[in-house]
Amino acid sequence: MMEESISELTLRRIRDDIIAGTLPPGKKLKLDALKTQYEVSVSTLREILNRLASENLVTAEGQRGFEVASATEANLREVADLRLLLESHALRLSFAAGDLDWEGRVVAAHHKLSVVEQQLLNGDITRTAQWVRYDFAFHNALISACGSRTLLDLHASVFDRFIRYHMLAQSFRGASVMDDHKAMFELAIARDVENSILKLTTHISAGVDYILSTGRLQRETAARNVASIAEASASSPVKSSRARTA
Repeated sequence: MMEESISELTLRRIRDDIIAGTLPPGKKLKLDALKTQYEVSVSTLREILNRLASENLVTAEGQRGFEVASATEANLREVADLRLLLESHALRLSFAAGDLDWEGRVVAAHHKLSVVEQQLLNGDITRTAQWVRYDFAFHNALISACGSRTLLDLHASVFDRFIRYHMLAQSFRGASVMDDHKAMFELAIARDVENSILKLTTHISAGVDYILSTGRLQRETAARNVASIAEASASSPVKSSRARTA
């Protein structure tokens, strides 16, 4: 039981480090280094990395080992579309089934989120990690009455992948995202599912546009391409001048 809890804790730590960008896209995940950093066995790490690969946060490279999944504009748009598909469906189910307890969860989650967002607007960037947690908690509360554990788990996995791109942008989107969340809260309490989905659509689309506007994703891609070329050059056998001129 203790080993299982350590494994789950380490899984959460590595997942959080990938989402936060501490383990950046394309980073080679060397087992010996991870063993020292996270203080778990190599066998536990292999299990964790395979689980993260199933969540598309890690790529298994066969004999080359593991690396953090790359971050590209095409993948960002794919993840955004998938999030919208899942969250829209879950909103319909949740709004239809939600009771007073569900409303209470939505109210509490929005209150926490709005407080942290106001602190970010006031310039307290130390609240960024807390905002990530509360942002997910709010969106999760909205769909929490959908009645499907599988749908909730799948949405959580896709949401993590979407938030990873936000963290790469390394800045808060500002008052517009706070206004979006307030509108979504009010629409949820009113059980206005059609306008909630419309607002969610523009909310996610604006997030994608903002991430791309920072230019960090493009710079990340360029840096990774340069590193890949350098790695390929370093691993290629160097022919002698005699062989080249033969």
